[in-house]
Amino acid sequence: MEVFCSLSWTHSISPRLHIPHSFSVVETNRFRVICSAAQSQKANQMTVSVTGATGFIGTRLVQRLHADNHNVCVLTRSKSKAETIFPVKNFPGIVIAEEAGWKDCIEGSNAVVNLAGMPISTRWSPEIKKEIKESRIRVTSKVVDLINSSPQGVRPTVLVSATAVGYYGTSETQVFNENSPSGNDYLAEVCREWEGTALKVDKDVRLALIRIGVVLGKDGGALAKMIPLFMMFAGGPLGSGQQWFSWIHLDDIVNLIYEALSNPSYKGVINGTAPNPVRLSEMCNQLGNVLGRPSWLLVPDFALKAVLGEGASVVLEGQKVVPAKAKELGFPFKYPYVKDALKSILS
Repeated sequence: MEVFCSLSWTHSISPRLHIPHSFSVVETNRFRVICSAAQSQKANQMTVSVTGATGFIGTRLVQRLHADNHNVCVLTRSKSKAETIFPVKNFPGIVIAEEAGWKDCIEGSNAVVNLAGMPISTRWSPEIKKEIKESRIRVTSKVVDLINSSPQGVRPTVLVSATAVGYYGTSETQVFNENSPSGNDYLAEVCREWEGTALKVDKDVRLALIRIGVVLGKDGGALAKMIPLFMMFAGGPLGSGQQWFSWIHLDDIVNLIYEALSNPSYKGVINGTAPNPVRLSEMCNQLGNVLGRPSWLLVPDFALKAVLGEGASVVLEGQKVVPAKAKELGFPFKYPYVKDALKSILS
C-alpha cells in the first residue's frame, strides 16, 4: 500500500500494475481516500513502553493500545507473568522486556507510561511500607535515567507517570485540586518523593503526572477488596462513612492516560478522579442498590484494621479531590457519577 500511495495517478504508472485506463473518477478518489487513511494511521501510530503493565490499570491500557494498533513494549520484572497476561496469540507484536532490555525498548519509544509500584491496599508492616515507597521510587528513577540517557534522536518525547491522591493527605472538609498543598502523612510523603523522582526527567520531555484516585473496575482494584467485607457486614459503610471517596472508573483513567500520551495540552499535574466524589456512606448505598443488598450496618474500624492493619487508613480516611485540570482540558468522563460506574461494572 505504501508503494501505491507514493505513486502519482497517471498513465505513466508501470504497466506491470495493470491499471485499467477506464478507471472512473469515483474509483480513483476511493483509491486516494484509502491511501490517505493508511498514511494517516501510520503517522498517528505510537510506540509506547509501559511499566506496571501487568497491574489493574496497566493491563487495560496495554489492551487498549494494542487494539488501536500502537506498538507496545511491556517493561516487566517477570517475563513469565507478562506472557501469561499477554499471550502472543492474542497480542501479536507486543514486546515483553525484563530489566536488561528496558533500555532498548525506551530508546525505540515515542512515549513511556510509568505505573509500577507495590499495591497499597494491603496490611502494612514496616517492611511493606518501605517497599511501597521504594518500589515506586526505584522504577521511576530507572525509567527517568533511561529516558535522560537516550540519544536525542531516539529519546521518548512524553512521560506519563502515575502518582496518587494520597499526595493531599486526608480531610473530611477540604476540597483538593491540582494546586492544593501536600499533606503530612505517610502516603503524602510517598507521593511527594514519587513525583519528585519523575520531575527529574529532561525538560524537553513532556511530563504528565496523574494523581490517581480509587479505581473502580471489574475483577480487581478497590471493589474486589470492598465487596467481601460489604457482604459480610450486611452492606454497610466502612468506618464512619463520612470520609470522602475520590474514585474513577477504570475506563476513564485508561482514557485519561491514553489522551495524555498524544495531546500536548496534557502536562504537569492532572487529578485522575471522577468529577463527583462521594462520601463513603453514599458509595456503599449505591453499591448496596446495585448488588440488591441492604446498606445499614457499619463495618467497624477494628474489622478493617484486622485485615489491613495500618493500611486501613486508605479506606478509613479519605480526601475530596476534584479533577479541575481534566475538566479545563475538556476531558470527556464516560462515568461522572458513581451510580452509573457501579452499574456498568457489576450489572
